[in-house]
Amino acid sequence: MAENSAISWTRHTWNPWMGCTKISPACDGCYAEFLMDKRYRKVQWGNHPRVRTSAHTWNDPFRWQRQAERDGDRPFVFCASLADIFDNQVDPQWRADAFEVMRKTPRLIYQLLTKRPQNIVKMVAAVGYLPLNAAIGTTIEDQPRADVNLPELDRARRCLPALFSFVSYEPAVGPLVIPPELMPDWVIAGGETDQGDHKARKPDPDWFRSLRDQCAAAGVPFHFKQWGNWGVLDRARDPDTMFRGTKHITGRLLDGREHNEFPAVPAI
Repeated sequence: MAENSAISWTRHTWNPWMGCTKISPACDGCYAEFLMDKRYRKVQWGNHPRVRTSAHTWNDPFRWQRQAERDGDRPFVFCASLADIFDNQVDPQWRADAFEVMRKTPRLIYQLLTKRPQNIVKMVAAVGYLPLNAAIGTTIEDQPRADVNLPELDRARRCLPALFSFVSYEPAVGPLVIPPELMPDWVIAGGETDQGDHKARKPDPDWFRSLRDQCAAAGVPFHFKQWGNWGVLDRARDPDTMFRGTKHITGRLLDGREHNEFPAVPAI
């Protein structure tokens, strides 16, 4: 539901429906809940019916496809930023309809990020196929979630013809080590922002440094999205002292540089 997303690791966001149920610590400060439930009252979060978006929203990928054809590029599309594409509580036909849109817009690269990677294989099987322009990813905010979610993502990428696999370490709420055999094709990382009464949890800069170095050792692209509401006070003289500020002030520099790496995708 965005023409050009402010999220640094995608071009567009597309939401075929809205609504979700919290299932992990990463959900504690859910921006989608704060925006669409508490602020705009468009959907009720939790064990309540999901809301399918408008025909206009469902048509957006076709406009982006036509633009990509004119430009000769392959933009990334995050699906779904206000929901979870592999949510148990969604009408399976909606997912099938969304996959059909993806299939018909082959220049777009769909980033299917989920906190429920255990559902990927069975829900793709229920549809009958995974679009060939879809990438599969999971959120792992700390080591306990990684220990559960990474094997499930690995199982899915071995079973399915995903374009690539990826991990979102956002919001980072604890240290993380990814076993080499479970390293995905791409890693995104970032700190948390305040959402209503929920205040951003402070990360340790060494968490991000460690993951950056793990990716470098594995030859995996690393993308540092943001510090969030906790940033490094003085990157040159005191790289570990942190302060609270807006994400526009804290920025995206990790040890003095931006990390904007993306996975390679085939041309059409």
